[in-house]
Amino acid sequence: MTFRKLLVHLNMPIARPTAEDLINPGPAEQRALAALQHYQQWDSGYSTQQRTRPQTIGCALVDSPVGLAAWIYEKMWSWTDNNGHPEDALSRTAILDNLTLYWLTATGASSARLYWESFGSFAPSDITMPVACSAFPKEILPAPRKWVERHCTNLVHWHDLDQGGHFAAWEQPQVFVRELREAFGAMG
Repeated sequence: MTFRKLLVHLNMPIARPTAEDLINPGPAEQRALAALQHYQQWDSGYSTQQRTRPQTIGCALVDSPVGLAAWIYEKMWSWTDNNGHPEDALSRTAILDNLTLYWLTATGASSARLYWESFGSFAPSDITMPVACSAFPKEILPAPRKWVERHCTNLVHWHDLDQGGHFAAWEQPQVFVRELREAFGAMG
């Protein structure tokens, strides 16, 4: 029997700072803390709605194409590496394809419900298998390598990238594929 080596690739690793990290944070930690503060103040409303009352927003997302488009488009604006418009990071056709897929399949409600179902377990835990991380600069919750290494005890690949946001594979598909190839290629 042949066994293949396993590897997990992350582009939004979840890790939290320790009290020690907060005393004298370096530049990477300062950026991560600023991003976390911004997220908590300006970007987490959707999360609170979806994890506490998913059916309320879910009904709207499957009833109104304009509501669905506004709900999703705002995330594209906020979470992509853009210069003020989602179209700086994603083509209009790609955006419309995404919105159409949600609309035609009526999956707005189930996508909101995912937060209700999983949010309680959305906490960092230790991963001992090999881990590769691609850190895109406009990720909504960036975690510096120092924080991630505490939970990913077998970190085999880390790369800080120049462009990309939360939708990394969509925004930077060639870069994302290169990252996967490098990460999995390192496993031999």
